[in-house]
Amino acid sequence: MTDKPSSMIPPILRDGWELRDIIIVVLTPIVLLPLPLGGSSESACAYVVIVTAVFWITEALPIAVTSLLPIFLLPVTGVMGAKDVSSAYMNDTSMLFIGGLLVAAAIETWNIHKRIALRVLLFTGSEPRWLMMGLMLPTWFLSMWISNTATTAMMVPIANAVLVQLKQAKSAHIEGKENLALELDDIEITGSTEKKDINDRDDDRHTSENAGSTNILSPEEEDEDLEHKRMCKALCLCIAYSANVGGTASLTGTFPNIVMKGQADIIYQNHGSESGITFNTWMLFGLPTSFLVLIVLWCWLTLFLLRCRGCGSKTDPEVKEQIKSVIRQEYNKLGSLTFAQIAVLGHFLLLALLWITRDLGGVGGWGDMFTAKFATDSTPSIFVGMLLFIFPSALPAVFCCRPKSGSQKIKPLLDWNTTQSKLPWGVFLLLGGGFALAKASSKSGLSAWLAEELNALQYLEPWVINLILCYIATFATEVTSNTAICTLIMPIIGQLALNLHVNPLYFMLPTAIATSFAFMLPVATPPNAIVFSYGHLRVVDMCISGFTMNILSVLVLILATETWGNAYFGFQSFPSIFLANSTLPIPVPRNLTNSSLA
Repeated sequence: MTDKPSSMIPPILRDGWELRDIIIVVLTPIVLLPLPLGGSSESACAYVVIVTAVFWITEALPIAVTSLLPIFLLPVTGVMGAKDVSSAYMNDTSMLFIGGLLVAAAIETWNIHKRIALRVLLFTGSEPRWLMMGLMLPTWFLSMWISNTATTAMMVPIANAVLVQLKQAKSAHIEGKENLALELDDIEITGSTEKKDINDRDDDRHTSENAGSTNILSPEEEDEDLEHKRMCKALCLCIAYSANVGGTASLTGTFPNIVMKGQADIIYQNHGSESGITFNTWMLFGLPTSFLVLIVLWCWLTLFLLRCRGCGSKTDPEVKEQIKSVIRQEYNKLGSLTFAQIAVLGHFLLLALLWITRDLGGVGGWGDMFTAKFATDSTPSIFVGMLLFIFPSALPAVFCCRPKSGSQKIKPLLDWNTTQSKLPWGVFLLLGGGFALAKASSKSGLSAWLAEELNALQYLEPWVINLILCYIATFATEVTSNTAICTLIMPIIGQLALNLHVNPLYFMLPTAIATSFAFMLPVATPPNAIVFSYGHLRVVDMCISGFTMNILSVLVLILATETWGNAYFGFQSFPSIFLANSTLPIPVPRNLTNSSLA
């Protein structure tokens, strides 16, 4: 049958839609040509930024490929030389990120993340609200260190196993029949086979109802079915949202954090200073903030989906035991800790310890053993990452331990083939392209011009401006990449802060974190898309629950910024290094002081 709505669309429009990517790539640079022809460096830089932004947002070209545009557009338009542009693509921040990803790859390779997740589930119990917390805690913790996407992809099948067991156990309890436990491997499915169109589900439901009375549910069964659906939604959403929130707790947890550090470093280095953003200082702010958002998330999903009625204390003891049995069986399959797993955990703890103790906030640290400013967080990151390629994955059978059969080849904890498959190489180009654009925007004066256009905000209190910026960031990332959005707005926000005589970190740090608080749409983040593909959620479910979380999470973020963030970073003090180079006539806001960064 011909699709009538499609047949009503003129062929030229259908063809244009099929060729939309080519049309965008060809027409966008042509339409914007008056900008570089204007003669000023600001307009030329704006041309490169806008073209790159359009390609990033529309994804007419792959995001990583788009990130290469500044390498030839900035020299051609006369904004920056090729050597200066290329040097921005791999810097200290990028190296920090690479080292962290190497450790994350080793954790995934040796299945340590799954062991941690199942162990936490064994402790939290099988009450729905505590089961949800048992899924949230490991998801949140693991997302601080490994990819949010990988964490979600690992956790959802575990949640799905529990859901299937819960459903069948309760059905057997109602019908008075015995239920057979299911294995996780038996029900682990992919989104392509599980995901089903909403209309198809409705058609199936109507077909079953019309087929006869054998499928009519009793009132008790209807209540159980409704409760199970709410449980499915709650467990799926808690995993996706916890992955998004967990990435904000550590500097290497998610890409926008790295973008923010890199671009803050550019602003401070241009004035002969350092931003003060390290792995240690980020965790002092990000970890408690992230954990508080996690608690708010748990409370909200408990109220909104579990309803705190009939889904906690009334769970049958037999059902609880069967759920715990499934989790225990999966944990037992992992066996005891191997030499390789212990070794990877040791490297992970070593790296965390080196990051934390490099600079203890003015009271010393191992970084003081070296020439000032020579050792940064990238130093231990790359050091531990390289150790993974030489440290053996099994106790070496050499010398006196050599077996009679002869020597055996020693396999390291990480090999290059595994690394190539697990590292997101495209992200490094995206980071580099963002750093290049930030450097060009600052050098050409584009960031200063854009920030001056926002000077109307000077009549608002700084915390109100911060609130507005965070909400703009969190809602903008619902429809496009949070890394791309963060890359585009960080230079502008940093310059806006300087124009208003506000500490740049006061605006940049919370706004960067806010780009990770995208909870409303499946396309907002990969974790959202993964849980949506399992078919338990509708878009409206994610929109309603996600809108509230967008609002609440930003409020928590502003609270953190005004309290312990200000106490540590001195957000309400305008660093004197910027005053020394400032020619701006804007007065210092009445509630800020001119002093050095605390």
